[in-house]
Amino acid sequence: MFDIGAMELLVIVIVAVLVIGPKDMPLAMRSAGRWIGKVRKVSAHFRTGIDAMVREAELEDMEKKWKARNEEIMREHPPTMQTSSGAQASAEAAGSSLIAKDTGAEPHEGARAGGSADPGAAPSDPDTPEKA
Repeated sequence: MFDIGAMELLVIVIVAVLVIGPKDMPLAMRSAGRWIGKVRKVSAHFRTGIDAMVREAELEDMEKKWKARNEEIMREHPPTMQTSSGAQASAEAAGSSLIAKDTGAEPHEGARAGGSADPGAAPSDPDTPEKA
Protein backbone atom coordinates (compact mmCIF):
# COMPACT_ATOMS: atom_id res chain seq x y z
CA MET A 1 0.00 0.00 0.00
CA PHE A 2 2.53 2.60 1.15
CA ASP A 3 6.01 2.13 -0.16
CA ILE A 4 8.42 3.53 2.44
CA GLY A 5 12.04 2.67 1.90
CA ALA A 6 14.91 2.74 4.38
CA MET A 7 15.95 6.29 3.45
CA GLU A 8 12.43 7.70 3.86
CA LEU A 9 12.08 5.98 7.23
CA LEU A 10 15.42 7.41 8.40
CA VAL A 11 14.35 10.95 7.39
CA ILE A 12 11.03 10.53 9.27
CA VAL A 13 12.83 9.33 12.43
CA ILE A 14 15.32 12.25 12.33
CA VAL A 15 12.54 14.82 11.83
CA ALA A 16 10.49 13.22 14.64
CA VAL A 17 13.42 13.33 17.07
CA LEU A 18 14.08 17.00 16.21
CA VAL A 19 10.42 18.06 16.44
CA ILE A 20 9.24 15.92 19.38
CA GLY A 21 12.52 15.60 21.24
CA PRO A 22 14.26 12.48 22.51
CA LYS A 23 12.58 12.73 25.93
CA ASP A 24 8.98 12.53 24.61
CA MET A 25 9.77 10.10 21.78
CA PRO A 26 8.71 6.85 23.60
CA LEU A 27 5.33 8.37 24.51
CA ALA A 28 4.80 9.54 20.93
CA MET A 29 5.73 6.09 19.57
CA ARG A 30 3.28 4.42 21.97
CA SER A 31 0.50 6.80 20.90
CA ALA A 32 1.29 6.23 17.22
CA GLY A 33 1.22 2.46 17.80
CA ARG A 34 -2.19 2.65 19.46
CA TRP A 35 -3.60 4.74 16.60
CA ILE A 36 -2.19 2.35 14.00
CA GLY A 37 -3.74 -0.58 15.89
CA LYS A 38 -7.14 1.12 15.94
CA VAL A 39 -6.93 1.90 12.23
CA ARG A 40 -6.06 -1.75 11.50
CA LYS A 41 -9.01 -3.00 13.58
CA VAL A 42 -11.44 -0.68 11.79
CA SER A 43 -9.97 -1.67 8.44
CA ALA A 44 -10.29 -5.40 9.24
CA HIS A 45 -13.88 -4.91 10.42
CA PHE A 46 -14.75 -2.98 7.25
CA ARG A 47 -13.07 -5.61 5.05
CA THR A 48 -14.96 -8.42 6.83
CA GLY A 49 -18.27 -6.64 6.25
CA ILE A 50 -17.52 -6.11 2.56
CA ASP A 51 -16.48 -9.78 2.16
CA ALA A 52 -19.73 -10.93 3.81
CA MET A 53 -21.81 -8.75 1.48
CA VAL A 54 -19.95 -10.11 -1.56
CA ARG A 55 -20.47 -13.71 -0.38
CA GLU A 56 -24.20 -13.10 0.14
CA ALA A 57 -24.51 -11.57 -3.33
CA GLU A 58 -22.68 -14.54 -4.85
CA LEU A 59 -24.92 -16.99 -2.98
CA GLU A 60 -28.05 -15.20 -4.18
CA ASP A 61 -26.73 -15.30 -7.74
CA MET A 62 -25.94 -19.03 -7.48
CA GLU A 63 -29.37 -19.75 -5.99
CA LYS A 64 -31.02 -17.96 -8.93
CA LYS A 65 -28.92 -19.99 -11.39
CA TRP A 66 -29.73 -23.26 -9.58
CA LYS A 67 -33.43 -22.44 -9.50
CA ALA A 68 -33.44 -21.58 -13.22
CA ARG A 69 -31.55 -24.78 -14.07
CA ASN A 70 -33.89 -26.85 -11.88
CA GLU A 71 -36.93 -25.37 -13.62
CA GLU A 72 -35.34 -26.10 -17.01
CA ILE A 73 -34.69 -29.72 -16.03
CA MET A 74 -38.22 -30.12 -14.67
CA ARG A 75 -39.65 -28.79 -17.96
CA GLU A 76 -37.51 -31.21 -20.00
CA HIS A 77 -38.22 -34.18 -17.73
CA PRO A 78 -41.64 -33.79 -16.08
CA PRO A 79 -42.30 -36.09 -13.12
CA THR A 80 -44.55 -39.07 -13.78
CA MET A 81 -47.41 -39.74 -11.40
CA GLN A 82 -48.14 -43.31 -10.19
CA THR A 83 -51.69 -43.70 -8.84
CA SER A 84 -51.48 -47.13 -7.26
CA SER A 85 -48.98 -49.78 -6.25
CA GLY A 86 -50.34 -52.02 -9.05
CA ALA A 87 -49.42 -49.41 -11.64
CA GLN A 88 -45.95 -49.16 -10.13
CA ALA A 89 -45.51 -52.94 -10.18
CA SER A 90 -46.60 -53.10 -13.84
CA ALA A 91 -44.11 -50.31 -14.69
CA GLU A 92 -41.33 -52.28 -12.96
CA ALA A 93 -42.34 -55.44 -14.86
CA ALA A 94 -42.27 -53.52 -18.14
CA GLY A 95 -38.82 -52.19 -17.24
CA SER A 96 -37.49 -55.70 -16.54
CA SER A 97 -38.91 -56.86 -19.88
CA LEU A 98 -37.05 -54.07 -21.65
CA ILE A 99 -33.83 -54.96 -19.84
CA ALA A 100 -34.31 -58.61 -20.80
CA LYS A 101 -34.78 -57.67 -24.47
CA ASP A 102 -31.60 -55.55 -24.44
CA THR A 103 -29.45 -58.23 -22.80
CA GLY A 104 -31.07 -61.26 -24.41
CA ALA A 105 -31.94 -62.77 -21.01
CA GLU A 106 -35.34 -63.97 -19.88
CA PRO A 107 -37.21 -61.73 -17.42
CA HIS A 108 -37.71 -63.36 -14.04
CA GLU A 109 -38.83 -62.53 -10.55
CA GLY A 110 -35.33 -61.47 -9.40
CA ALA A 111 -34.93 -58.99 -12.25
CA ARG A 112 -38.10 -57.21 -11.26
CA ALA A 113 -36.94 -56.88 -7.65
CA GLY A 114 -33.63 -55.40 -8.77
CA GLY A 115 -31.50 -58.39 -7.77
CA SER A 116 -30.51 -61.73 -9.29
CA ALA A 117 -32.57 -64.95 -9.11
CA ASP A 118 -29.80 -66.67 -7.12
CA PRO A 119 -30.27 -65.72 -3.44
CA GLY A 120 -26.56 -66.29 -2.71
CA ALA A 121 -25.37 -64.00 -5.49
CA ALA A 122 -24.38 -60.40 -4.79
CA PRO A 123 -26.90 -57.78 -6.00
CA SER A 124 -25.93 -56.18 -9.28
CA ASP A 125 -26.21 -52.57 -10.35
CA PRO A 126 -29.43 -52.21 -12.44
CA ASP A 127 -27.75 -49.65 -14.73
CA THR A 128 -24.89 -51.93 -15.82
CA PRO A 129 -25.51 -55.08 -17.87
CA GLU A 130 -24.36 -58.35 -16.33
CA LYS A 131 -21.43 -60.14 -17.97
CA ALA A 132 -21.99 -63.73 -19.13
